[in-house]
Amino acid sequence: MNKKSILKNSAFQSILAAVICVILGLFVGYLVLLAIDPAGAGEAILTIIKNFFNYPSKPAALKYLGNTLAKTAPLLMCALSINFCYKAGLFNIGAAGQYVVGAGACLWAALAWKLPWPLCVLLALAAGAVWGAIVGVLKAYGNVNEVISGIMLNWIGLYLVNMLLANVKDPASPYTIQVGAVNSGALLPTAGLDKLFTHNQYVTIAVPISILVAVLIWVVLSKTKLGYEILATGFNKDAAKYAGMNEKKNLILTLVIGGALAGVGASFLYLSGYEQWSTTQSSVPDMGFNGIAATFLGGLHPIGTIFSSFFIQHITSGGSYLNKKIYPSQVSDLISAIIIYLCGFVLFFKYVMNTRLAASEEKKILAAKAAGAAAGAAETARSEAADAKEAFGTAESEQEKKGGDD
Repeated sequence: MNKKSILKNSAFQSILAAVICVILGLFVGYLVLLAIDPAGAGEAILTIIKNFFNYPSKPAALKYLGNTLAKTAPLLMCALSINFCYKAGLFNIGAAGQYVVGAGACLWAALAWKLPWPLCVLLALAAGAVWGAIVGVLKAYGNVNEVISGIMLNWIGLYLVNMLLANVKDPASPYTIQVGAVNSGALLPTAGLDKLFTHNQYVTIAVPISILVAVLIWVVLSKTKLGYEILATGFNKDAAKYAGMNEKKNLILTLVIGGALAGVGASFLYLSGYEQWSTTQSSVPDMGFNGIAATFLGGLHPIGTIFSSFFIQHITSGGSYLNKKIYPSQVSDLISAIIIYLCGFVLFFKYVMNTRLAASEEKKILAAKAAGAAAGAAETARSEAADAKEAFGTAESEQEKKGGDD
């Protein structure tokens, strides 16, 4: 495979574009650190990149790697939600709200109803699916832009969940009661994974399940009739309708599945016991929005999204290890946000690469045509010269013959 064919490969382009975005993001982050304190900027950016490798002992590093994985699983589910909907031509910015209602449903089921973890996860799935269905119905039958309705539902979901979970919060704090303290059966099982990460109880079956879901999404999109119809609807819903597909059903079903994925993602975090819900929070959790960056950084491919989700969570977690005496606590969030923001330019870099490749090929074609034309002209000139020479020779012969006759 030559260099040009490698550059034309879509997977290679996605990887290259993602690497460019990451390098640019880290460079801009380094400039920010440099502006605050030039002396410690280099060490600070390395601290962010190293994340759990900042711990000198292997057991400690493994334990905090487990923390990163525990938060990667819900991020991956949100990224898959956005990815799946994007294939149908839908920008599911409402994944953040679907994540929120999923968190509310699973925590209420665990704390108020004392249900076991499988039912809590199913309720989170159902809540996210319903929240996605609302966006889908508005889009399919009212032509309401999914971005507008999704953003509105994000905030509606946030305040509804705040009100609901205020009934199961710790009386001494704004946070919900710890799930393990009142209903240990609602915690996701570790299945022995905790032992691999220095007995980190937050590493649960959510990690392998989220990876399996990513593979399943890839199979559905690339190998099934449903996936074909979703992709066809995304390319051109009018053409899909003309071909006999029910584009309204596909739009709604896609957002239902996307909502379910985000809702399950929330259960993966809150039923691991890693965090409790703050009933006074006034902003939608970042997990749903970070999923957008993970989707694009992963090249809009479910398998690529696995690695991009881990990287984004790795950088986000790494920012918390910065020296707070030198850098404000907000700096780590700023650097993570810069990298996440630049991740959205993956498609732009792929477009630039394809444009340059097309221009290069067009230039070569024009050069080949010019060379061909020049060669043709030279051949014509040679032919005309040969004809002229032959004509001159004939005329000279006739002249000599005429002289001889005289």
